[in-house]
Amino acid sequence: MNPPLLALLILLPLPCCRCIFAQPSEFRLLSCYDGAGNYTAGSTYRRNLDTLLSSLAADYQTTTGFYNLSVGLGPDRVNAMGLCRADISLQACRDCISEATTRLVFDCPVQKTAFGHYGNTCQLRYSNRSIYGSLEPDPPSLYLGNFNNASDPVRFGDALRALLVRLRGSAAEGSSVRKFATGAARQGSLTIYGLVQCSPDLSRQLCDECIAAAARQIDGRRIGGQIWQPCCRVGYETHPFYSDAESPQPAAPGTGGRSKNTTKIAAVVIPIAGAAVLGFIFILFFCRRSLKRSRIPIQSQRDATDEIGNEGCLQFDFETIRVATNDFSQKSKLGEGGFGVVYKGTLSNGQEVAVKRLKKDSAQGHREFKNEVKLVAKLEHRNLVKLLGFCLKGGEMLLIYEFIPNASLDHFLFDVDKKKDLSWERRYKIIIGVTRGMTYLHEESRLRIIHRDLKASNILLDAEMVPKISDFGMARLFDTDETRAITNRIVGTYGYMAPEYAMHGQFSVKSDVFSFGVFVLEIVSSKKNKHIHGNSSMKDLLSYAWRNWRNGTYTNLVDPSLGNNFSGAEVARCIHIGLLCVQENVNDRPTMAAVALMLTRQSIALPLPSKPAFFVHTGTGDQGSSSSSRDCYRRSTSRGGITDHNGGSSPPAEALPLSRNEVSVSELYPR
Repeated sequence: MNPPLLALLILLPLPCCRCIFAQPSEFRLLSCYDGAGNYTAGSTYRRNLDTLLSSLAADYQTTTGFYNLSVGLGPDRVNAMGLCRADISLQACRDCISEATTRLVFDCPVQKTAFGHYGNTCQLRYSNRSIYGSLEPDPPSLYLGNFNNASDPVRFGDALRALLVRLRGSAAEGSSVRKFATGAARQGSLTIYGLVQCSPDLSRQLCDECIAAAARQIDGRRIGGQIWQPCCRVGYETHPFYSDAESPQPAAPGTGGRSKNTTKIAAVVIPIAGAAVLGFIFILFFCRRSLKRSRIPIQSQRDATDEIGNEGCLQFDFETIRVATNDFSQKSKLGEGGFGVVYKGTLSNGQEVAVKRLKKDSAQGHREFKNEVKLVAKLEHRNLVKLLGFCLKGGEMLLIYEFIPNASLDHFLFDVDKKKDLSWERRYKIIIGVTRGMTYLHEESRLRIIHRDLKASNILLDAEMVPKISDFGMARLFDTDETRAITNRIVGTYGYMAPEYAMHGQFSVKSDVFSFGVFVLEIVSSKKNKHIHGNSSMKDLLSYAWRNWRNGTYTNLVDPSLGNNFSGAEVARCIHIGLLCVQENVNDRPTMAAVALMLTRQSIALPLPSKPAFFVHTGTGDQGSSSSSRDCYRRSTSRGGITDHNGGSSPPAEALPLSRNEVSVSELYPR
């Protein structure tokens, strides 16, 4: 091919090249608002909601990243708004909105008003009332902060505040489809990068108020942080974390006619040349990757078999498993996860098994398969699910486990009727069992394993309701002398992730401890650690547990279905231990071995916990809030016609002098 023709082909658009952000399976900020009423299956409101969400998911006309749709009339009218972070690609935005339309109605199955925020990509909200042009008070802010303090916090804070004020003004002056600004400021040797965004339906004044209220909740001593609210967001880091494409810097002033012409020519030629180089690199990469992928299935299967063939577990024949699961029939299906489907099977000897069939041609599924076989085959503990064997054939990847008849804990814990089968005695035994299993993984097995996805849905219950930890597809093997690692591939479930892992990819045994703390608080309360708003003033589980423990009203956290049939001392101790596990400072969290001692030896005194990580500032007098931010949300509440359940005030955290001294067993919670 001659060079001019090749150059022309390189400069042609590449329609197959598009940037798609991977979406998290769960919202990072969620509100299912019961106060606005519920709908029933088959109702007019539900039909209107389905129509609206389908329209949003299929909307390829909107190119601004801001969606505003309504369907229906009168009390059955559904209003919805979706918003993407302005610096992500259009395709990533559409993918995120489409994902959100499915996830939000799944998480809020009967509520007429719901809100879901994916963090760094998009958010979606719908309601039976008008939501256009008003600030939303629910859910409250979610703040994620960097753990490192600036060397000169006073000057750093001043530079940060000045930057956010400047960006706030720029965003507020934006158009009716885009209120977004990014910028940078120098402070000593550091460069502070900032990003602010408002929902475009807000007026200039409301946008300014929203960003100002969010910025007041940021700890200016930290060298990074993100705060998300329903109507705006504020973020800053000391490294670039946004795309400059959507927020071009102002051009330098010209110096004369010839210079201007040269600048214009350079402005045209340089991007074209850059695109040509990138296009050529992409074509070479794509071709090489395609050739490589064509060889992967057979080779990877051979490599995997060689790698795990002598791990000590049985390799099953595919036909045996196909017959055992009745050809993987729908009736045999037990559940479905992100990378495969689980079936119940019966072997020829009558033994019941659970078969996980991982998705074909999935790189993540292939990693999960090898991970589980290599790790779980070497583990043996009463509180870990047992891997019986595996099967590899023609791209099929099957994992065969012992069958656990009572499914996973979440099927009981979060079900209105089934949770009544979980007496406090059973719940306490489940906590103890999971503690022993995690202690074994961290310290007692011949391997040191970080699970990285401990949650109720990964705890299986056998016929005697004995807990068994499952799903090691995301687990990480540590050397015996290794204490911490960093990864760029964040896996797990938001809400259970430790902040240092979710924000910076840093994980250790203390990351699992954080997840365990959330798990314990969920068992006590039968509430998910999500941002929800019901008749109680609960904003998120960690904040709710912290406030009630601090106020001495820990029984408010207890699942009402237990009535008075629980041990107050055991519940108080579990809540106390749970709060110790979810502390922000990694070093303050106990090890799982220490937790085991705390739970089984009541004579051991417990240290006082500090404020949980991901603590939500609600604007009700908690540390970091202000009267102006509360007033801002009260104004928005009156416009929206929703009663403000958080109008009262509580003493600020500074008014409670919590020491780090140990307390006696009889004083587990402050007065």
